[in-house]
Amino acid sequence: MKLENLNEEHCSHRKSHHPEHVKKDLITRLNRIEGQIRGIKGMIERDVYCDDVITQIAATQSALNSVAKILLEGHIKGCVVDRLAEGDSEIIDELVITIQKLMRK
Repeated sequence: MKLENLNEEHCSHRKSHHPEHVKKDLITRLNRIEGQIRGIKGMIERDVYCDDVITQIAATQSALNSVAKILLEGHIKGCVVDRLAEGDSEIIDELVITIQKLMRK
């Protein structure tokens, strides 16, 4: 069975286990990113100079990368460690794919 299919089967009942303060931090960051995206859209609508728009896009990408790093750290320290302790070594393959997805940028 391909790992992608295995992940789809597990996704229906798996949940992350972020502490409440981490969850609040992630939501705050994502709200800020949402605002940045709206701001970029407005810049395009107002014909703002391209370099200024690109600068805002780079800042937004950096903010998204920060969210991804927080999530990846929590995933490794929580989900991966737990599943390894349960003897589920397939989590390593899943982790490699996840890291590859993040590195495509």
